[in-house]
Amino acid sequence: MSDSPARPPDGRPRPAESVWRYPRPPAVVSDDRRVLVTCAGVTVADTREAVRVLETSHPPVFYLPPQDVRTDLLVPAPGSTWCEWKGRAVYWDLVVDGEVRARAAWSYPRPTSGYERLTDHFAFYPTRAGLCTVDGEPVVAQEGDFYGGWITAEIEGPFKGGAGTTGW
Repeated sequence: MSDSPARPPDGRPRPAESVWRYPRPPAVVSDDRRVLVTCAGVTVADTREAVRVLETSHPPVFYLPPQDVRTDLLVPAPGSTWCEWKGRAVYWDLVVDGEVRARAAWSYPRPTSGYERLTDHFAFYPTRAGLCTVDGEPVVAQEGDFYGGWITAEIEGPFKGGAGTTGW
């Protein structure tokens, strides 16, 4: 069972989910919707066991379990970053048919306390990975391409990440 918002039985869209109601520090919640990542027509990830990170002012970031990701298409990329909540992130290049999509994904091999559910899961930047969908709906990438959030129809902003939003 998912702890994501319930889908109405009549098939209507989910009620709006404001990023300004997300907590700080971020929450980690399960999401059983189908999450699909494709690149150049190749399925990179396909799961119903995603984990979303919900943080105030940010669209959700979807983390996908390694067993549902084509890890053979991922190559370690140089460098890492530090998140005040989740710890050290490492980056992955996505290589499909010889084309390299630099730092298209990231993961937390050893996340900090409270974020252990993210261990070895992969998150993808929609602008770099290709087509990312949630239950068939193509996501819109969070502006600025720093936080990697996925915007779907039920998510309401405004969102941090775009030009002029660093001071929020």
